[in-house]
Amino acid sequence: MKAFGKILGLVLLGLLLIIVALGFALTHLFDPNDYKDEIRQIARDKAHIELTLNGDIGWSLFPWLGLELHEASVATLANPTQPFADLQMLGLSVRVLPLLRREVQMSDVRVEGLNLRLNRDKQGHGNWEDIGKATPLASATDAPATPDAAPAAQKPSQPIRLDIDSLTVNNARIEYHDEQTGKQFSAESIQLSTGAVHEGTSIPVKLTAFFGSNQPVMRVKSELSGELRFDRALKRYQFEDMKFSGEATGEPLQDKTLSFATQGQLLVDMSANIAEWTSLKLSANQLRALGELKVNDLDKTPQISGALSIAQFDLAKFLDSVGHTLPAMAPGSLSKVELVSRLKGTPTSLALEDLNLKLDASTFTGRIAVDDFAKQSLRLQLKADTFNADNYLPAKSEAANSAAAARQAEVQSSEAGAMATGGNSPLPDAPTKGAWSTDKLLPLTRLRTLDVDADLAFGQLTLSQLPIQNAALKASGLGGQLKLDTLSGGLYNGTFQANGNLDVRQDVPVLALQTHIKQVPVEQILQAQGKKPPIKGQVTLDSNLSGRGNSQKALIDSLNGTASFVITNGVLLNANIEQQLCTGIALLNRKTLSSEPRGKDTPFQELKGNLTFRNGVASNPDLKVRIPGLTVNGNGDVDLRVLGMDYRVGIIVEGDKRDMPDPACQVGSNFRGIEVPLRCRGPLELGAKACRLDKDGLSQVAIKAAGNKLGEKLEEKLDKVNPKLKDALKGLFNR
Repeated sequence: MKAFGKILGLVLLGLLLIIVALGFALTHLFDPNDYKDEIRQIARDKAHIELTLNGDIGWSLFPWLGLELHEASVATLANPTQPFADLQMLGLSVRVLPLLRREVQMSDVRVEGLNLRLNRDKQGHGNWEDIGKATPLASATDAPATPDAAPAAQKPSQPIRLDIDSLTVNNARIEYHDEQTGKQFSAESIQLSTGAVHEGTSIPVKLTAFFGSNQPVMRVKSELSGELRFDRALKRYQFEDMKFSGEATGEPLQDKTLSFATQGQLLVDMSANIAEWTSLKLSANQLRALGELKVNDLDKTPQISGALSIAQFDLAKFLDSVGHTLPAMAPGSLSKVELVSRLKGTPTSLALEDLNLKLDASTFTGRIAVDDFAKQSLRLQLKADTFNADNYLPAKSEAANSAAAARQAEVQSSEAGAMATGGNSPLPDAPTKGAWSTDKLLPLTRLRTLDVDADLAFGQLTLSQLPIQNAALKASGLGGQLKLDTLSGGLYNGTFQANGNLDVRQDVPVLALQTHIKQVPVEQILQAQGKKPPIKGQVTLDSNLSGRGNSQKALIDSLNGTASFVITNGVLLNANIEQQLCTGIALLNRKTLSSEPRGKDTPFQELKGNLTFRNGVASNPDLKVRIPGLTVNGNGDVDLRVLGMDYRVGIIVEGDKRDMPDPACQVGSNFRGIEVPLRCRGPLELGAKACRLDKDGLSQVAIKAAGNKLGEKLEEKLDKVNPKLKDALKGLFNR
């Protein structure tokens, strides 16, 4: 028995020596370079590719089946002269005996100088689609001779076990060209290195590459590292301690640089149809964020959920650093932005739920969603404590500022010449300087593509310097038609409401707006606009207006519509209408006022009227003012293009009703029913300070007064005649 064991051992040793000797003989006496043509033909027949071997083939047989290819290229049989891939060197070796057990045990795998060229032609056909396809002629030749033969039963394939010491790829390049669109993408200087590749263990991975594109021109330097773990039986793949960082520059960034970095733990479990990204950290220039993402239903329509937290950062500086400089805004605008939200979405949509957004001094809560990325369908449901919209509007251009300064100088000149108390200065000239900016108001191209539905609420909204309390805004837009369903709230203890439509489908946008203001102090509205109020009182205003154009000037120049207004419990500031009237009565009485003017304002109970707008000019035929002791009627125009007015006002007075009246201002019986005329002309800001006694109209008053006096004398004479004759004579004089 002992001898048998010894003999068996010698036999096995002999067989091993024979195998080693055979391997030595094969590797030293057999040269695969002598069989390049046969290898190419096998590649055509079996793999259906055109293999070109310009360099030497090096190999070893046992215990490693080693192979080195130099200067090789691969093309499809459809285009054998146009290789889609080539490499400088491929080196690998495999243990022979484990192959018999369907195990792949490899040493270092090295790929040097790989170039992969992917091309889609003008017909939309990609060259990679022909990889592994036989030519039509070869397919016909290789057709089976016995098509009716039943296919042999195949055993289910067993997964091959991988065992690689390392994988190294140096200086690889991948490029893609689409002839239909002219777009090109590339990945250059690809460097990939891994540790030992074993299933179920952590595999260190490091990848660096430069990415580029031509539409738009972009260049990205990137680096990826982490530890990869996979289990093919469980269909579970993990990328632990993943870190991805780099820098990007190009046309979308206005050639500025974006430095980015992200990290976290990645998991894809195909058996459970889930994917997760936990411990997510993200940075992009000044922006820093934390979060997590989870995707369910990978086998159906993936459902995204998660959370995101963005630390406070300066959004204006961030946008500037990535080439998107914002128009000039109020100092400090967009300098403090912070966000916390849950995420929910699909591959075509994303929603920020339970949103808490801090924007400078404002806090928003609610929901922001894009229902369809392709259509950019934006949905907003937000509530804010306070928000000053004026801080985020672009500043006026130099041209607009110059125009405003010129008009202000004109107003000041007119005001300086106006003597509100005496009323003897010349009537102010009508203004001529434009009051409105020609700057573009709306980004028409962007608005035409807008698909938005907004429902916003504010504790206080500042808009056009007006503080609207408990403001509510509902608006929508689709296909170039925008609708303001409502903008409402409290305004200076009154109420404000507006709705309207904006059509931007054409080059010249069309605006229609309806407003209702109730019991709002008019002087506070004017003060908020930086204007000196000529009047005080609570205004109620209803308007229905329309205009065309994309600037303030264009809209005002084309303004049409109607409006009605009532101002109650008011005061005409710096305008003593009573003094103006007493001056007129004194002229009619041919007397001189002996007393000094009393006060500088004129209180009134009500001021109302209706306006008809035609191309920026508002006609007001029925102005009425109720002042104690006075009846005021007026008609005229307000030229909104230059914010000027031109009115004729008639006032019926009772005269000086004080205990000690000024004799020159007493109204005799001959002035009953007579209107004292005023003319008001000049900048709208002057209000009643632009009103003067209309001396031309005063002559007509004198004629009527004389007629009244003649009537009184006639009455005395007629008392002594027959009543019928009396009536006839009175009728003659009253014609």
